[in-house]
Amino acid sequence: MPQKKAGEVLGTVESLLGANKLRVRCMDGVVRLTRIPGKMKKSTWIREGDVVIVVPWSFQNEKADIIWKYSGPQVNWLERKGFLKS
Repeated sequence: MPQKKAGEVLGTVESLLGANKLRVRCMDGVVRLTRIPGKMKKSTWIREGDVVIVVPWSFQNEKADIIWKYSGPQVNWLERKGFLKS
C-alpha cells in the first residue's frame, strides 16, 4: 500500500511515451509524467492500464518516479477493498 507520509500515490498508466517515460493518472486527480528508475528498468515490464505506486518530485508536483507495479491478483484485491475506483 502507498504510504501517505512518504508522499506515495496510487496511479494507473495511461500511455507509454518512450525512453522510460510514462503518463500516469494518479488517484489525487493529477496526470503526471513519470519515469521508470534504473533499478526497475530491466526487471519490471510496465504496460498501459497497469496500477503503480508513484512518488511525486518535491520540486515539481507534475513529475514523479514509479516505485512499484502491482500484479493482477494484487489489483483485484485493491478493487475489492475499495482502494481503486472501478
